[in-house]
Amino acid sequence: MQTLLPILIVLTGLAVLGVLFAGVIVMARGGETNRKYGNLLMRWRVILQFAAVLLVVLYLLVR
Repeated sequence: MQTLLPILIVLTGLAVLGVLFAGVIVMARGGETNRKYGNLLMRWRVILQFAAVLLVVLYLLVR
């Protein structure tokens, strides 16, 4: 558990970063792609950020 949580925290952080960059690129392009995927990508970013924060809190509680 001591090594699993930091690894999961890093992975969720990288996932948040990846989705954020993808969302920004899609929104910058605009057009139909933005209408189709822009809001969806930002929604996934919020969900992944929430998961990352929960993992950090869990890590601090376990520690």
